[in-house]
Amino acid sequence: MDGTDHLRDYHGKRHFDRTAEPRGGRKAEVALPRFVVQIHDARRMHFDFRLQVGDVLKSWSVPKGPSADPRDKRLAVPTEDHPLEYEEFEGVIPRGEYGGGTVIVWDRGTYEPLSHDRRGRPVDFAASLERGQATFRLHGAKLRGEYALTRFRSGGDGEEAWLLVRAAKGGSGGRGAPDPRRARSARTGRTLAQVVEEDG
Repeated sequence: MDGTDHLRDYHGKRHFDRTAEPRGGRKAEVALPRFVVQIHDARRMHFDFRLQVGDVLKSWSVPKGPSADPRDKRLAVPTEDHPLEYEEFEGVIPRGEYGGGTVIVWDRGTYEPLSHDRRGRPVDFAASLERGQATFRLHGAKLRGEYALTRFRSGGDGEEAWLLVRAAKGGSGGRGAPDPRRARSARTGRTLAQVVEEDG
């Protein structure tokens, strides 16, 4: 399945004549896969955690944001795949549109897949996500170190729930999730309020 098929849900939820969100279509060109964490002040404030897998960003909504503390198990609810260009997206999604609200890029960088089978051999990262257990090391401006995504609920109705947890090992974890209203973009240095003022 190519990136266009993966983005069917993403495209189906948006009116691109009303929102500045990217349509997508770019193919992966970098050696190391990318990640981005965005703060999204929508109906409910939350963080969006996205990992590049192939030509799309696999995405989870993380209400409390990633933590640098291994004792914090953060709920992560899967959302639709997003295009690679979404890593750069920052702005105001118009009211009445899907996900209406303000978005900033809180952190971004590269990551290393670390998933292994029981014999210690590396496994395909997309396959490890399919199985519901994936580990990776983040190299961001704010988040650094080893994390894991683990699926703990997979309902018959398609509703899934995952946990995003920082590993106890793996070096400095950087900073955990900030107060979203005071946080600054890793891309532009702006706060949510400044984005509304300048882009709204």
